[in-house]
Amino acid sequence: MAFDPFCPLGDSGIVVTLGDGIDSRTHEKVMALSGYLEEHPFEGMVEIVPGFTTVSVFYDPIRLLHLGVSVPYEWVLGNLKERVSQFAGRKAGEARRVEIPVCYGGDFGPDLVEVANHNGLTPDEVIRIHSETEYLVYMIGFAPGFPYLGGMDKRISTPRRRSPRLAIPEGSVGIGGEQTGIYPIESPGGWQLIGRTPLALFQPEENPPSLLRAGDIVRFRSVTQEEYVALGGAD
Repeated sequence: MAFDPFCPLGDSGIVVTLGDGIDSRTHEKVMALSGYLEEHPFEGMVEIVPGFTTVSVFYDPIRLLHLGVSVPYEWVLGNLKERVSQFAGRKAGEARRVEIPVCYGGDFGPDLVEVANHNGLTPDEVIRIHSETEYLVYMIGFAPGFPYLGGMDKRISTPRRRSPRLAIPEGSVGIGGEQTGIYPIESPGGWQLIGRTPLALFQPEENPPSLLRAGDIVRFRSVTQEEYVALGGAD
């Protein structure tokens, strides 16, 4: 049986699968289709959510019924198939580059020494490796504004904590296995905390409300505690 890249998601969404692995080529297709749909929306389309290997498209079936569409899912599926065939070969737009200032260690990064010891490095070496890498935002999820970043150097890979913390402060930068990420809001979590950024990743009053978006290129920059406070961080 041939693989069908289109799959219903509840009664108001369709998932389009564009690959079977987390890699830059599949990500390029995800961002290209997302951009094409934003530029060429169909009637009733509500939201586009890019994932690691998929694009989820949400629509308003009630609106379509009011417009005389008898079976909204079939109508939307037809529109999506047409657009997917049209976007073939299209390239994603140029990626945004976003710098994230981070105050590493101390109270802001209580697990920095643990990460260093686990990998046979000094804390300064962990900071250097973490901040000299460019990271790709594959998707936003888990919590509002939380970026799934790809590209962390395996030299600083560290298992998650055996006992998760009940409350991790907003802006905390952590390492969990071979991933690094930023907690956009206070929440429980088990990642090893190595620093904190003064930037607000989740900005509900803004449109879009997430500082980072899928497709962005992120670079961390080490700052002092004084710089952290000057940039708006809480001391």
